[in-house]
Amino acid sequence: MIPRFHCPFLLAPGAHVDLPDEAAHHATKVLRMSEGDEVTLFDGRGGEWLGRLKRAGKAVTVTLESFDAADHEPPLVITLVQGLPAADKMDWIVQKAVELGVAAIRPVAARRSVIRLSGERMERRVAHWQAVAIAACEQCGRNRVPGVSPLVDLPQFLGELPIANELRLMLAPGTVQSLAGLPRPTGPVTLLIGPEGGFEEGEFAAASVAGFKAVSLGPRILRTETAGIAALAAMMTLWGDF
Repeated sequence: MIPRFHCPFLLAPGAHVDLPDEAAHHATKVLRMSEGDEVTLFDGRGGEWLGRLKRAGKAVTVTLESFDAADHEPPLVITLVQGLPAADKMDWIVQKAVELGVAAIRPVAARRSVIRLSGERMERRVAHWQAVAIAACEQCGRNRVPGVSPLVDLPQFLGELPIANELRLMLAPGTVQSLAGLPRPTGPVTLLIGPEGGFEEGEFAAASVAGFKAVSLGPRILRTETAGIAALAAMMTLWGDF
């Protein structure tokens, strides 16, 4: 398999591209790539470029040779709205959601969220999650990088939701309605997942007023880091490209 790297700038035919430092280190020190080895680059706009590695002193350059417009995005556009979990669980959630084909990720702080982030600490964490999303795209073959939005409180997120032709779902244990019982969506889907301990009653009520429909994944209660990923896999199986 040809190694893939994301480049945070626009790529063009015949260009000689200096790999970002982290990608250059991974290519030469981890993968032990040599001059002339093939590599794939993508800039997040869609499609990917095949090129060859070249060393110029300490710099690692790729000469772009051909473009492949292949699009690996699913037909189902899903935004995952994830109640902020504890520890590093969000890293895992972002990684697996990207692998499954999510279009965007919006972390929200709920009343039962254990971690509280703000200011520079929040900005660093969001930048880290975006880097996790990029690495997941490199691994799984996606050429469009899902964006990870800045963290906001759940009421702010609900208040900013536009009027749109989308299906809004939230997982709620004990709900009779299943995903399989829903009709195929005709537009985007927004999936809302609670943190550890779930949403409080008032938060469920506010989400319902904002148009979120409660659904269940069965009789078992899943952890927050499992629930969204399981729902994404189920939706991609029912309505996507699985």
